[in-house]
Amino acid sequence: MSAEVAIVGVAQTKHGWGLQDTVRGMNYNVTKEILEKTGLSVDDIETIVSSTSDMWQGMGCSNVYHYDAAAGYLKDSTKAEEDSCLGFMYAYMRVLSGHFDIAMAISATKCSEVPPVATLTNLYCDPFYQRPIALDDVSSAAIQARLYMERYGITEEQAAKVSVKSLGNALRNPNAHRKMKITVKDVLKSEKIAYPLKELDVCPASDGACAVLLASKKVAKKITDTPVWIKGVGWNADSYFLGDRDLLDVIALKNAARDAYKMGGIKDPLKDVDVAEICAPTTFQELLWYENLGFCRKGEGGKFMDSGITEMDGKLPVNPSGGVMASNPYTARGLMSIAEASMQVMGGAGKHQVKGAKTAIAHGTHGLAGQLHSVIVLGG
Repeated sequence: MSAEVAIVGVAQTKHGWGLQDTVRGMNYNVTKEILEKTGLSVDDIETIVSSTSDMWQGMGCSNVYHYDAAAGYLKDSTKAEEDSCLGFMYAYMRVLSGHFDIAMAISATKCSEVPPVATLTNLYCDPFYQRPIALDDVSSAAIQARLYMERYGITEEQAAKVSVKSLGNALRNPNAHRKMKITVKDVLKSEKIAYPLKELDVCPASDGACAVLLASKKVAKKITDTPVWIKGVGWNADSYFLGDRDLLDVIALKNAARDAYKMGGIKDPLKDVDVAEICAPTTFQELLWYENLGFCRKGEGGKFMDSGITEMDGKLPVNPSGGVMASNPYTARGLMSIAEASMQVMGGAGKHQVKGAKTAIAHGTHGLAGQLHSVIVLGG
């Protein structure tokens, strides 16, 4: 299938904690930035897809609250909950349908203004069996990490290298929240959160917003000289209960990647992909996602990390922006991965640009231990 829809503009806020701007203000600012970059007017944007959730905004009808700040006033606008990659997919299909030529996907989160991430992700659990034992995103990821260590011999040192790489890459990203030059020992000595996860094994909670502008083939090249074509997409969800899944054989990610690769003509991701922005809320999950994205064989995520392939100067750089280990505006993080991957293909990633990046993968995940996954293949 030939690419019929392109990304023609992206915008992000700086990500951090306790940002002074409101959710509404952040949405306005990224919308304004996209319009300025593309030379379009508010009237040119035909439809808006907003990705958020009431509980992540601390208000009811949260999408309605900021539609007009995102150029959505009196327009055909809609929403996709929780994972902003799904909002992107929705916007993509709206343009692909032929009903719209220009659509914008937008998402914002202020983690500093809502209950702790652990509290909110605990609410994902059923109220009778899982919620009372305080299961949340970190504790479920810890169970997954422990199983990973036991079954395949993955070490805490191998996982720690993910944080060293990601936070080091973030030093070159002006929008990143957490950035630092650290060592494996620093990660291992950081505060224990839920064994084997330590503070520097787990992504922070961040404030931030992101917007991505999509256009049909008919108008894309009129808007920009560097359109990024959406070549393949896939998304999939696994069973709700952790006990119904093999936490290491991540079927949802495998299925999403399979569909995106088939559509995008990716036969061997290690050879065909130049850069990847993947959403890994913990260091162990990044290693596990490598395997289920087809970068390496099952059980070899740790060795793959040891090889240096995913470093900035490696064969397949992963998260040159720092990824969610550096910035984690919860519902906006998937869209942020898409924006960063797009910037790589456009050649506009600045100091964290990967040389010669022509094909990129963007990835998002949502739900305990990676219940839902989205994969997008992008190319110039």
